[in-house]
Amino acid sequence: MYTIKIIPKTLHFKQPAGTSRGVYRTRKVWYLLLTDTQTGKYGVGECAPLPALSCDDLPDYEEILAKHCRQTEQNGTIDYEALRPYPSMLFGLETAFAHLKAGNLKFWQTPFSEGKEGIPINGLIWMGNFDEMYHRIEEKMKLGFRCIKVKIGAIDFNRELELLAHIRHHFSPEQIELRVDANGAFSPADAPEKLKRLHAFHLHSIEQPIHAGQWQAMAELCAQTPFPIALDEELIGVNTLARKVELLETIRPQYIILKPSLHGGMKGAQEWIELAAERGIGSWVTSALESNIGLNSIAQWCATLHPAMPQGLGTGMLFTDNIDYPLHIEGDCLWFHPKEKEPDFKSFLI
Repeated sequence: MYTIKIIPKTLHFKQPAGTSRGVYRTRKVWYLLLTDTQTGKYGVGECAPLPALSCDDLPDYEEILAKHCRQTEQNGTIDYEALRPYPSMLFGLETAFAHLKAGNLKFWQTPFSEGKEGIPINGLIWMGNFDEMYHRIEEKMKLGFRCIKVKIGAIDFNRELELLAHIRHHFSPEQIELRVDANGAFSPADAPEKLKRLHAFHLHSIEQPIHAGQWQAMAELCAQTPFPIALDEELIGVNTLARKVELLETIRPQYIILKPSLHGGMKGAQEWIELAAERGIGSWVTSALESNIGLNSIAQWCATLHPAMPQGLGTGMLFTDNIDYPLHIEGDCLWFHPKEKEPDFKSFLI
């Protein structure tokens, strides 16, 4: 038998996180404390829907979450089919069960969980004004990142090109891999020309150049693009197996990007990866502004995929009131140090 306690919490960003949808200063999350009533052992999970982005960002979120937690208590297991429409809730339950089952923060046995290998990650450049972004780029390059991801679409496009030109002036494509994330900022009409101009900087890929939901327009872009397109927001809300196949067959992107909180939990993200691989479509994994509780779960799972290319797993370090975890960024890799003491969950969750 299990009991699940829901604990709402508001996290505060160290500095404002700018996206194409506005600026985040705080982050509302719901933690799940899963307890085995027979043994007293517990696991902690994180439910973290993104406002105005997650398909389960709903006004009655906590009530729906409570219902599924009660059903999970009664069933003694996760009902994956019932939770398909609620990926962030599924992810929280998956994380709590993985923690409980493992008995520690090493959810799966991998070189990463043993502290023997780091996961390569990209250095993320948040949106801001020109000077802010310029400074952040300089910082990442000094830290030794070999892959930098720049969020674009917030300032004048020509100024964004200047930022990319600055990086390329100092580093060749062999020295630094450049990715950009447009978060749907381009229109279908201007996207081809903008992609052509961006191609001059030898980019690895661009995420979501146009708004999600325009499958035919995105399919045309993917067929004609001078460099790879990766889908991100496009996958949100596409939760059934049949619909996933339909999207991949229609759009045929070069890459997809998996965020378990947004794309079906770890189980649903695994489903996306396998369907994409069957069609010759690449993928990588990214966190979605979770605290270290969620980030650790994503990283532990990601390590089982044996990632070769840089992943997007550096965002758990963004909060002033994050829980301390044995996760550290060293150089351009995320590392897990298993010999460190397990976090004080009781104090954090109060």
